[in-house]
Amino acid sequence: MNKGIAIAGNLLVDSVKIIDTYPEVGMLTNIRDISKCCGGCVPNTIIDIAKLNDKSVPLKAIGRVGDDDYGTYLIDLLESFGVNSDRVIKTPGVPTSFTDVMSTISGTRTFFHARGANAFFDISDIDFDNLDVDMLHMGYALLLDKFDEPDPEYGTVLARALATAQSKGIRTSMDVVSEAGDRFSRIVTPSLKYCNYAILNEVESAEIAGIPARDANKKIITENLKKICSIFFEKGVKDIVAIHAPEGCWCMDRAGKFYAVGSVDVPRPEIKGTVGAGDAFCAGMLYSIYKGFDVEKALHVAGCTAACNLLSKNAIDGALPFDEAMKLEGKYGLQAL
Repeated sequence: MNKGIAIAGNLLVDSVKIIDTYPEVGMLTNIRDISKCCGGCVPNTIIDIAKLNDKSVPLKAIGRVGDDDYGTYLIDLLESFGVNSDRVIKTPGVPTSFTDVMSTISGTRTFFHARGANAFFDISDIDFDNLDVDMLHMGYALLLDKFDEPDPEYGTVLARALATAQSKGIRTSMDVVSEAGDRFSRIVTPSLKYCNYAILNEVESAEIAGIPARDANKKIITENLKKICSIFFEKGVKDIVAIHAPEGCWCMDRAGKFYAVGSVDVPRPEIKGTVGAGDAFCAGMLYSIYKGFDVEKALHVAGCTAACNLLSKNAIDGALPFDEAMKLEGKYGLQAL
């Protein structure tokens, strides 16, 4: 492969507030720090790939921003990392999407999101006839209004988009936003049959499969994760299902072989935040797949890129070049599974 990777979907600005604790209704908490950075599947994932510092992987961003200062900020940021932003459309009359992220000192986070220009991103914006890439990753399902709409033939517009990409010889993957509710099965499932790779966290994958990922004591049920992976293949995923959680990552390939790797054991005092950790894991997986690494190595790479993320308050500042990222395993060790 030499045509590169396109990431399509949500682009937004995160305003991250570090707070003591999340308050009860009507109560007060202290804001200890405020910072601004990119957010969303597109900039988080694609910049993390770019910061692995391998210029042999061309990167293209696809989506919508507003015709405003936030939109200009995102485009300039993408281009500063060598990402092609020609397909990022400025949308007059609507704001660039943004999220207020409330992140506690312990690392938990809550999101307040304004959809803005992302709500206008549509399948026609992708221009598949001129999309000259090897891989297309799309996210987030459940947070792209036009793509979450029903499609009479494919189930959803997102499923149609992924099917169209595959028909052009492009390998596909998707990510999902975590939300409360019953939309997972209805909106996400139709897309799975048009995915080469599905990369999700344990909460999202459990909701889609209808099997709990954790027991009553909140412990990971490894055997259930294996079942979840199998269900995803039954639903049509072609090559790889990868599930990540704070404790580790698990993966099944199309031959049915199951892999498990513990997370890099970053000491809690060194964890600055978890915003974008899932995107960082996804970046490591996509990069590894593109470079042809075997599945087990891919999980180690993705675990290290996720660990990098924990070392900064925002979604991208912790990302490191490939060789430096991989040293984190030796520095901190891996959690036992």
